[in-house]
Amino acid sequence: MRAYKQFASVYDRLMEEMPYPEWLRFARECWQRGSMPETVVDLGCGTGSISIPLARSGFHVYGIDLSADMLTVARSKWEESPRQAIASNAGSIRWLQQDMRDWELPEPVDTVVSFCDCINYLLEEEDVESAFRSTFKGLKEGGVFLFDVHTPLTLQRYADEQPFTLDERDVAYIWTSELEKKRLEIEHHLTIFAREGTARDASYVRFEETHVQRAYEQAWLRGALDRAGFGRIEVYADFSWNEPDEKSERLFFVAYK
Repeated sequence: MRAYKQFASVYDRLMEEMPYPEWLRFARECWQRGSMPETVVDLGCGTGSISIPLARSGFHVYGIDLSADMLTVARSKWEESPRQAIASNAGSIRWLQQDMRDWELPEPVDTVVSFCDCINYLLEEEDVESAFRSTFKGLKEGGVFLFDVHTPLTLQRYADEQPFTLDERDVAYIWTSELEKKRLEIEHHLTIFAREGTARDASYVRFEETHVQRAYEQAWLRGALDRAGFGRIEVYADFSWNEPDEKSERLFFVAYK
């Protein structure tokens, strides 16, 4: 597993269509079913697209990511947030460069979220188990761990539907995917062209990115959470509170300490 590099500079532009409000809605609905947290870890926070709205809503957030480049973008976004919007709530963010497999804080928190299929970037079973153990250790008694993962069906769909292309004035890419079916592991190759400079004097920089994800069966993930010490474990499908079926593309896990 490696950190994002140049990709961080265009990440938000390419992720504009991602359903961040839906992830935030799911988390809030989950907390409303139990108890509203004060302290939240956003594990694999990237450029802060989940962390920053949570902090603006009054939560005390720890944004944890392996990539220094992604955290640099996240800090800049937070610092450029309207001062009035920040001051009107008691929320805060502390950005930390740590590996999600062995993250730690001085004190446990109320809840941990890890959205946008971050867990799929852990390519070995022992990596997932380690992340679950660290998360269990980092939660207060009664705390909740929320995360989502791509199902094997989603990875197969990527492989079937590729290549993907984008052609905009400021950014373009060619995206191909190769699926290793035995390991349920997919390798995404991106060639990205990003515009630099003003509209009159623009040039394009080209760079390559490779990102690898692995899908895990629902039963195995349940077992790994159980081995890490979690008690009640619930699984839902595709941003809903419905039980998963064979057509589910994204699973949401809710695990209680």
